[in-house]
Amino acid sequence: MKSNKLYSQALSNNIKKPVTKSEGSKFNLIERQGDLFVNAPQNSSLAHCVSADFRMGKGIASIFKEKFQSVEELVSQKKGVGEVAFLRRNEQYIFYIITKEKYFQKPTRRNFENSLYCLRRLCEELGVKVLSAPKIGTGLDKLPPEFVRKTISKVFDGCDLNMTIFYL
Repeated sequence: MKSNKLYSQALSNNIKKPVTKSEGSKFNLIERQGDLFVNAPQNSSLAHCVSADFRMGKGIASIFKEKFQSVEELVSQKKGVGEVAFLRRNEQYIFYIITKEKYFQKPTRRNFENSLYCLRRLCEELGVKVLSAPKIGTGLDKLPPEFVRKTISKVFDGCDLNMTIFYL
C-alpha cells in the first residue's frame, strides 16, 4: 500500500515516523470551545483516547461508549497500546486511540506518540481529511497540554488533515 511506503520503523524507539511529506499537503490544527458531538463538522471523523481494556467508564469516553456502543467489535480487533481501533458509522470513522493497557493507568509520552502515529497512518489509508476530538491526553490522562499540542503537530506535520480539538 501507498501508506506503507510513507512510514518506517524507527530503530531506537519503535515509533512509526513519516519518511516523506506529501507534496502540497498540510496539517491544520484548531482548538475551539464547543461540544464535540454538537459542533463537529458533519463530514468529520471522531477520535478519543482509551485503554486497551475498553472500559470507558469515565470522562468523554463514557459518552463515546454510550453513543456508539460496539465494545465487542472494538475488543475483537485485538489492538494494543500504541495502536488504534475504529468503528465505521456511515461515512464517519470513530477512532479509539489506545494509549495505555488498563483504564486506571496513565499513558507514557512514548505510548501517546506511538498511538498518534498509528492514527495518522489510518487517516491516510482511509482518506480521512477532517478529524475532531476532545482535548486528548490532558484530561484524566494528565499529560501536559503543551506536550500534547506539540506532539500532535509533530506527528501530523505534512498530513493532509484538518483536526479540531474541542473543549467545553
